[in-house]
Amino acid sequence: MRLFAALAVVASLAACGITPTIKSGDSAAGEVNIVAVTNETISTANASPYRPRTLPTIFSYSAGVGGAPMGAGALPAPAYSPESRPGELPTRLPDPYTPGPYMIGVGDVLLLSTPNSADTVEALTGLLAAQSQRQGYTVQDDGAIAIPEVGRIRIAGLTLEEGEAEIFQALVGNQLDPTFSLEISEFNSQHINVGGAVTTAVAVPVTLNTPTLSGVITAAGGVNLTDQDYASIRIYRDGSIYQVPMSVYLSDPKIQMMPMKNGDSVFVDTAYDLDKAAAYFAQQIQLATFRQTQRAAALTELTSEVALRRGELTERRSNFLSKVDLDAVTRDYVYVAGEVGVQSRFTLPFERTASLADALFTEAAGVPSEMGTLSQLYVVRANSNGPGVIAWHLDASNAASLVLATKFELRPNDVVFVSENPVRSAQRIFNIVATGFDVIDTAAGI
Repeated sequence: MRLFAALAVVASLAACGITPTIKSGDSAAGEVNIVAVTNETISTANASPYRPRTLPTIFSYSAGVGGAPMGAGALPAPAYSPESRPGELPTRLPDPYTPGPYMIGVGDVLLLSTPNSADTVEALTGLLAAQSQRQGYTVQDDGAIAIPEVGRIRIAGLTLEEGEAEIFQALVGNQLDPTFSLEISEFNSQHINVGGAVTTAVAVPVTLNTPTLSGVITAAGGVNLTDQDYASIRIYRDGSIYQVPMSVYLSDPKIQMMPMKNGDSVFVDTAYDLDKAAAYFAQQIQLATFRQTQRAAALTELTSEVALRRGELTERRSNFLSKVDLDAVTRDYVYVAGEVGVQSRFTLPFERTASLADALFTEAAGVPSEMGTLSQLYVVRANSNGPGVIAWHLDASNAASLVLATKFELRPNDVVFVSENPVRSAQRIFNIVATGFDVIDTAAGI
């Protein structure tokens, strides 16, 4: 009878040594379906709906700035209103102009140069006298110049080359030596007028070198503006007015080098009254000086208000964290069981998801090799489509598979389970059997 009692004790001890594991089929929780965790199935596991809990809004607030305005209070109406500045002026340029050779005109002074020889002096006494004294020949109102012993030669409207040809024919017709050169000593027939906000209003003559827009402005001494941002250059040409904002003119070399045409008028203009603006700004400086006496007190008050708000936010955040420490805040949990370093309840974080690796290698302290086996990692999750559970099985006997643990997202009330190492399990059973035989031996001796 005592022998049967000893055998019952051994059977009882052996039953206590049974190692829990995950098996497919029926269970108290319903049917268990084991699914291997792979790169293909992990997206299905992560597709289950879940929204992490959020932190209270106090963690999104900042102390901010003061509420009600502080300072000197209401001020009397200003004596000057802000001077309204004009909007951005459009750029309107004249059609491209390609200058041709210079045309001799009424008022131009021409200079004839001839060889200095005795024969020529005797033949062209008047001409050489004019040349030797640097006296030129002015183009008269009828477009002609009068050369002694030659007569009047009409050359207005001709180029220098054409004018030389006319004078050559006149000298030959009067049986005079036609050896000479022709040049213009004074350009008086063509002008470009420059005025407005320049140093000196001037009429710039058109010469053999066609003047440019920047050249005529420079000839007038440059612009004379206090504020170039609101100035413009207006060009009157052939009955039309064109304009270029000063800022555009200064930044565009092509506009600066635009060739000017006889009869053009250039006017530098500004539509902004700087005197009134200066008075308004002086007024604002006085107001700023008046407010300066109130600024120190206002800044002190503002600093105090911000400090109070910061203190309130700090206290409210501290109170919430204390509730978290006391487990008085509703949280989502995952339960870690089996052969891990520490069986524990893993708290899902705020505002983000956690992975299987997070649960295994934080509070659970990993999987000790002498206790558990990485080939039998399970995440047991209730089936969202009906009764039963799904056991997601990760075989990490190849350590590279642990990468999948970092991708597998946990859900509230998941159970992470690690099976026992087979060697440890066999050792446990051996110890129990040995204990049973000791009990039998003891019972037999009684």
